[in-house]
Amino acid sequence: MFNIKYRYIYIILLAVYSYLNIIFTGADSLLSNLEVKGYKLLLVLLFVIIIIWEGNRLIQKKLVEKKYSFKKNYQPLVILFLLSLVNVAFASIAIVALIEIFNWKITPLWFHAKLLLGFGFRINLFLNSINAIVYFLNLSKEKQLEAEEFKQKSIEAQFEALRNQINPHFLFNSLNVLSSLVYKNAEEADKFIQQLAKVYRYLINNQDKKVIRLVDELNFINSYIYLLNIRFKNNLYINNHIQAADHQNYIAPATIQLLLENAIKHNVVSQKKPLHIEIVTSNGYIIVKNNLQPKPAQKEGTRIGLSNIRNRYHFLSNQTVEINDSDEYFTVKIPLINIEE
Repeated sequence: MFNIKYRYIYIILLAVYSYLNIIFTGADSLLSNLEVKGYKLLLVLLFVIIIIWEGNRLIQKKLVEKKYSFKKNYQPLVILFLLSLVNVAFASIAIVALIEIFNWKITPLWFHAKLLLGFGFRINLFLNSINAIVYFLNLSKEKQLEAEEFKQKSIEAQFEALRNQINPHFLFNSLNVLSSLVYKNAEEADKFIQQLAKVYRYLINNQDKKVIRLVDELNFINSYIYLLNIRFKNNLYINNHIQAADHQNYIAPATIQLLLENAIKHNVVSQKKPLHIEIVTSNGYIIVKNNLQPKPAQKEGTRIGLSNIRNRYHFLSNQTVEINDSDEYFTVKIPLINIEE
């Protein structure tokens, strides 16, 4: 607070306010035997405030340089206040000395020194109170920022753990499919391996990125869908209808993959009950929708994956992830992120 940019303007305003307060309350009558009136009184008040303010600023600077904090045995604000009392005494003595130099007829000297000392202590208490308020407000903001940063890192770690959890399951299932293809159709097995390599190349190259262009995500999803179609054949239908105008928007990497995997994990995928998944964009959202046919013996899901996606987008977009669970369909709307070049 003492080091604010326009502190001299505040010093002048505080001096003027103190002067008007003295005149309004009639306290200037105490100085009837002193020729310190009018502009002289204003100058005295101004110099007292300047010395107190600038002295406290230097004290605070030294405390910051010595890195006083709450972890120390003493609160820095208390240390600052105690040292500022010495500064007030110095300011009062300095002003009395200046009045002597200008021969403003101080009689008796000790009486007017006490007046200046009393005024200085009140001003110092006021300034330290404001400084304490500013200090704790700034400290509160810092703690909030640290909490938000910690929360973001925690969510990112959970999101990454979720992707790492899905990858081994997906790889295991893909290898099972590949082992059967090798003997049945070598050409298709070769194409399967190429698409599988594209999927893992994408996951490895983009695992540390917060966002990625939708067009790059879709190239990855096309390879991922190919692998799913080989695995489930005609039991799974995924319709990808993404508007070309949305390709340059951004999305969190592997978000669509997680939603597709979530739909397959919680629903029956069979010849009698094929699973239909639709991927579209509309009004700044990418929408993943599937028909509901829950697995019979499955416990109610924890929705950890959906919760992580929602929390992750809390830091990426001003819009929220929307989840709609009706009797027939399960729909997730992910906001597209528009990054200005």
